[in-house]
Amino acid sequence: MEFKSVMGGTSLMKKPMSVNPQSDPPDLVAMVASRICHDLIGPIGAIVNGLELMEMAGDMPGPERDLVADSAESASARLRFFRIAFGAAGDQAIGRSDIETLLGQVWRDSRLQVIWHPEGAQPRSAVKLAFLALLCCEAALPRGGQADVIEAEGSWTVAASGDAITMEPQLWDWLEGAGEVAALIPAKVQFALLPLLAGQAERQLHAAHDATSLTLRF
Repeated sequence: MEFKSVMGGTSLMKKPMSVNPQSDPPDLVAMVASRICHDLIGPIGAIVNGLELMEMAGDMPGPERDLVADSAESASARLRFFRIAFGAAGDQAIGRSDIETLLGQVWRDSRLQVIWHPEGAQPRSAVKLAFLALLCCEAALPRGGQADVIEAEGSWTVAASGDAITMEPQLWDWLEGAGEVAALIPAKVQFALLPLLAGQAERQLHAAHDATSLTLRF
């Protein structure tokens, strides 16, 4: 059991951004998300490390300890994932092994299997969009399924499939650029963020779905 900090997170928190709030306002929402996740990861990571030290010292395992360990590891993984998905993107690259490990931890006890195909390190800004796309797919697959993340010559595809797809048409219309009014709750904020951030990155977002599959390209 090993705790790892967010990939590139420390340098992102310590590297100041030169901004003029009047003429060039910073992305304060993303920076707040980064700050919250950064401050919470530390104490949760300490719990994970403390449990590991207890295990090394010969502490007898038990269901209570396992419950605390599993909960701490799950919370740590979710925070690291959310920090990339919702936090400030930065200009770092994230290695494939780090991404695969994180995705495995986030969806370890889920019915959704996520497979990361891109080779080598990837720009954090692109990984951020892919993570948001995965959250959109997860919301439509309450009974689970499989999601594949693919990159080819700078173009990204997140393709998901499952037995029972539950769509919210107005939210998915947003992914195609439709401006219809729809009710938005915090759990579905990824549907608003993904098209916004894709547009800022000058990427054209395309969404398609049928009875058993979903595809997001950018």
